[in-house]
Amino acid sequence: MNVTAQELSLFLEDEVATENLGRGLATVVVQAGQRATVFLEGNLGTGKTTLSRGVMRGLGHEGAVKSPTYTIVEPYEHLSPPAYHFDLYRLGDPEELEYMGIRDYFQGQCLCLIEWPERGQGILPEPDLWIRLSVNGDGRRALVSAVTVVGAGLQASLAAIPLSSYRG
Repeated sequence: MNVTAQELSLFLEDEVATENLGRGLATVVVQAGQRATVFLEGNLGTGKTTLSRGVMRGLGHEGAVKSPTYTIVEPYEHLSPPAYHFDLYRLGDPEELEYMGIRDYFQGQCLCLIEWPERGQGILPEPDLWIRLSVNGDGRRALVSAVTVVGAGLQASLAAIPLSSYRG
């Protein structure tokens, strides 16, 4: 189901602001009490992993948050909700996801963040939110699009967070 909604456009002035957007996303997912799948799109260096780090810290993770570039998935099952951070950059073929049992990660109440989702096309489920990050001057631009009804609720909750929260 595609939801046609206005894109939420946010200017993120620095790494702290990008991480704060992730923390905000974690907050609205917890408040919604639903599972969520979020696609993170952007060129190398646009802040996808930084945003993911903010999500994990917003959910209470205190350790390092590394990019799962080589492992494809980094599980954070100790969090509530359990969270999974995927990086499909090095994926050779979307079918590889089937071999790792990707569908199992989308069961139950969890949060799945997926970097480079286009590399899993045809295998990945539809996202609830699609966040596109790009360089914008000295900062970043985040375009947040709702794809599902769940995503529309998350997007509306993100829009209600004061913009000052996304400043470093």
